Amino acid sequence: MALLTVSDIKKSFGASEVLKGISFTLEKGEVLSIIGSSGSGKTTLLRCLNFLETADSGKICVNDEVLFDAEALQNKRSNRVKSNDLRKKRLHFGLVFQGFNLFPHYNVLTNVTLAARLLAKESFKQECASIKSSYKGDRKQIKRQIQLAKERILNGIDSNAKALLEKVGLADRCDAYPCQLSGGQCQRVAIARALALSPDILCFDEPTSALDPELTGEVLNVIKGLKSSDRTMIIVTHEMDFAKNVSDKVIFMADGIIEEAGTPRQIFDEPKSPKLQAFLQHES
Repeated sequence: MALLTVSDIKKSFGASEVLKGISFTLEKGEVLSIIGSSGSGKTTLLRCLNFLETADSGKICVNDEVLFDAEALQNKRSNRVKSNDLRKKRLHFGLVFQGFNLFPHYNVLTNVTLAARLLAKESFKQECASIKSSYKGDRKQIKRQIQLAKERILNGIDSNAKALLEKVGLADRCDAYPCQLSGGQCQRVAIARALALSPDILCFDEPTSALDPELTGEVLNVIKGLKSSDRTMIIVTHEMDFAKNVSDKVIFMADGIIEEAGTPRQIFDEPKSPKLQAFLQHES
């Protein structure tokens, strides 16, 4: 059973049809690279998968759960997705943006933990209710147990974030602010932040496009180091050598469709589509 199934995703902006029916599957632990010229629909596809854009038609399933079905949504009285439902759907995906999107007024550790802390508020409320029920009228004990629960949750979030920062080589920069970091370091913080909520699928949208050439390698090495038997990733990239070396599957998009798909060897060494051949020749 595929971890991710994308079926006939279409998206238009006004009269411009950006995605014209995108379908693919991804197994757990696989790395998919999406390549293609600017304007081919790569970023729009990622934004639809992460529910930052709503596709006009198609279906998205993760772990056999239907997260998005345009037809079913259109048949409802209201086709607006509730914000709580939207947040839950987004938790299946982690997205690393081109431009880092870090909060400049927060230090590195807070940037990485912020979403997890906000998410923990709901479970903390439930735990508080359970504590009040268990200790009934003992206010002193209730207050103590709630404080202990809060410290345990926050310490767990901080410990996880520090482990992730160590994984991306920034264990010593927890207290630094984005303005004190290089572009490559900021992107590595963004990767740690995306990992903090343990998404099923980690997505990268041109993760090195905003970096100077000398900083590109450090970010690509971190992404390469994330590849494992249970880390599923989708990478939109212009780094052809990287895509060839790290991917299990490669999709070449052109004019809003999947022009060609296959293994790295099939795409880079045995391209069939004239458009793909021309693209690779231009990129080489």
